[in-house]
Amino acid sequence: MEEIAQVYSRSLFEVADSEGKVDRVREELATFADALERNRDLAVFFFSPYFSTEEKKDGLHRAVEGADPTVINFLELLIEKHRVPVIFRVRRQFDVLYDRAHRRLPVEVTSAVQLDAAVVDELGRRIGEQTGQNVQVESHIDPGILGGIVLRVGNSILDASIRHRLEQLRREVAKAT
Repeated sequence: MEEIAQVYSRSLFEVADSEGKVDRVREELATFADALERNRDLAVFFFSPYFSTEEKKDGLHRAVEGADPTVINFLELLIEKHRVPVIFRVRRQFDVLYDRAHRRLPVEVTSAVQLDAAVVDELGRRIGEQTGQNVQVESHIDPGILGGIVLRVGNSILDASIRHRLEQLRREVAKAT
């Protein structure tokens, strides 16, 4: 399924980019995927094999009135190929392509307590300097890590949490016995 999502998202991105409307397509794709995620009846309608392609296309035109023709054509293609369930993966892959094209690097900072905004900003600034990319920092709180931080930079993870260190210590002690 992941390969299919990559092919579809890359194709959609290339078309949107060539037409100069990547931002609009990204927004409308996200809106449609969010609607499917929030509305079970809508998801059942578009995912179900019991409704015909024509019924789904008609429903699509009613649901996304005023959407960009590129998005409509793309969603119609998914309907025709019975690939609507892949929409969530397509969205994630499209966002990855968008981030690459805009040299955006998503960074997540997870800590046991709320970090000072200046600390989070400084982390983002330093990572941006080292990578040469536009860093988009999100800060999360997870009391389960006990202390320290977990830093996710793109696909890399630096786990400097106390929970992680305790787990490492437990493994070392288990090996020693």
